[in-house]
Amino acid sequence: MSLRRKKHCTAIVLSAGKGKRMRSSVEKQYIELYNRPIIYYTLETFQASAVIDDIILVVGKGQTEDVRKNIVKKYNFSKVKAIVEGGAERYDSVWSGLQAIRNGIAGKAAEDGFVFIHDGARPFVTETMLKRGYDTVCKCGACVAGVPSKDTVKIVDAKEYAVETPQRQYVWTVQTPQIFETKLIIEAYSRLMQEKSVNVTDDAMVVETMMKLPVKLFEGSYENIKITTPEDLDIAKVFLLKRRR
Repeated sequence: MSLRRKKHCTAIVLSAGKGKRMRSSVEKQYIELYNRPIIYYTLETFQASAVIDDIILVVGKGQTEDVRKNIVKKYNFSKVKAIVEGGAERYDSVWSGLQAIRNGIAGKAAEDGFVFIHDGARPFVTETMLKRGYDTVCKCGACVAGVPSKDTVKIVDAKEYAVETPQRQYVWTVQTPQIFETKLIIEAYSRLMQEKSVNVTDDAMVVETMMKLPVKLFEGSYENIKITTPEDLDIAKVFLLKRRR
């Protein structure tokens, strides 16, 4: 990655999820691990990154000022240029972040740069991963982090009978960050928000469906887990101890 000719990179960090599977009164991204909320570890990596220039933080309804005071200002995350409210679905929250970029929050240079969309509940993203993603998006215009599946995957029918077994060498588990040319992802989401009838589960699917473009996968990490259930918290503690050492 050449920093001399690097394009502007804005990270949209999604922190608006309810985390129902965590079975906690506190949203999962604000649960504390070693005296820091999970979102802290995510933002820490983006703040220190040589790749990322700005951060748009997307939070739940009514959380803007609390997050600004107790996370952004408290830990001096100076790259956070805006805190915006998300919506009912993930794609609504991404769209809120993209509108902030489109409205000039990240400056003129962001228009011809790249957008890194990342789950706030994935605190183990690394600088190596961000650089790898940057190099890939420069070549392809659209890419997502992922890892080859360790398990055999079965496709099932409505009655949960196996109907297909894909070759494992072609099966990847998709992660974030998902990275795109700014103009491309804004146009893709603009079309999605007009239709509102497409069931999408990630940003790559938006580009694939709305723009009919292929999305390249690049190597993420098996440690780049999304903290979703109570069991994930136990795993996260192990990873954090490893990082500290």
